[in-house]
Amino acid sequence: MKVAVLSSGGKDSSAAIWWAQCKGWEVTHLVTMLVKGGDSWMFQIPGTHLVEKQAKLCSCSWLGVETEGVAELEVNDLMSALSNLEIDGIVSGALRSDYQKTRLERMCEDLGIKSFTPLWHQSSESHMDNLVANGFKVMITGVSSEGLGKEWLGCILDETSLSELKKLASKYRFHVDGEGGEYETLVVAGPHMRGELKLDFDIHWDGVRGHLEFN
Repeated sequence: MKVAVLSSGGKDSSAAIWWAQCKGWEVTHLVTMLVKGGDSWMFQIPGTHLVEKQAKLCSCSWLGVETEGVAELEVNDLMSALSNLEIDGIVSGALRSDYQKTRLERMCEDLGIKSFTPLWHQSSESHMDNLVANGFKVMITGVSSEGLGKEWLGCILDETSLSELKKLASKYRFHVDGEGGEYETLVVAGPHMRGELKLDFDIHWDGVRGHLEFN
């Protein structure tokens, strides 16, 4: 099997890369949607340019696909780019977004390839526990939820910080896996990568939410 993995550089798509590798499949490309508009219905925006560096550590090619992030049209942009690849399927880190999953499946049907969503409806806590236990270095790159302050920006999750994140998620009623957009992530190392990203960044914080800007 030759597959491309839709990757934003975050924890879910990184787990999807490792899943495909463990299946013994050839991951030919990491495909990243580069959103030029201010928002997207389906794809993460911050830090996605760093996926090119992740792809090198995963020993595969990187394909950046520009899109304005307009609903429905962004799927057409992705479909156009994938049509040029010799692949049997795509793998995505979709967890619970029916909007994303159904559109990817419809697109793949039109392309005559398979769509794989290995994390679909996985338990939030077990997903996060597995990431830390298997050596994924998950950096928090953006926060936008009550309970998550400036101190979380740049934090790499380990057993201690994940335990604290779970407590805050319970207290402030947000998704511990960030599926509701409470926080964004970038994976700097893991079992799917040979080596580690060394990054320099500035912290932007407005008193309520914040994000990292990578240099």
